[in-house]
Amino acid sequence: MSAELLAGTPGWWAAYAAYLALLAGTSVERFVELGVSVRNARWAFARGGVETGRGHFPPMVALHTALIAACALEPLLAGRPFVAALAVPAAVLALGSQALRWWCIRTLGPRWNTRVVVVPGLPLVRRGPYRVLPHPNYVAVVVEGVALPLVGSAWLTALVFSVLNAVLLLGFRIPAEERALAGAAPVEEPVR
Repeated sequence: MSAELLAGTPGWWAAYAAYLALLAGTSVERFVELGVSVRNARWAFARGGVETGRGHFPPMVALHTALIAACALEPLLAGRPFVAALAVPAAVLALGSQALRWWCIRTLGPRWNTRVVVVPGLPLVRRGPYRVLPHPNYVAVVVEGVALPLVGSAWLTALVFSVLNAVLLLGFRIPAEERALAGAAPVEEPVR
């Protein structure tokens, strides 16, 4: 593959089809996440789990849905070239963000959720990626929000998503999670 594939050329269409396959795989992964989340919510509610932060959840879903759509549309509508020097490392980062996300899901087990549902009295998890960061899943979200669009040279999508995502994460989601965890977890799990 050459260093840059110009929009509309046969090589560009092949790269675009591969990019659409990556986006489709990401979409399938999102539906799998939602299934895990629904199962985990049932587990949490059966144990007295309390949900907070409902107001910011629909905008988050809309933003993440728009991310996939914009990633698909921007290269096509704006005639963005595929640049191998950008696409390859961005794809590695996008896939790495998925690995981090699933490490978080595995570490939290049934306590992981796409919503903020906390079971009162359970200790905070301080193993896996939570040994290093308080919110490693959001690191995965931030990295993916930049990397996934850049695979297709969708720099405008990366920029807009990143700004809106920062507003939602820093202004609403993380504060809601912090308040919920502080009020529900009186003791911490030992570090392993």
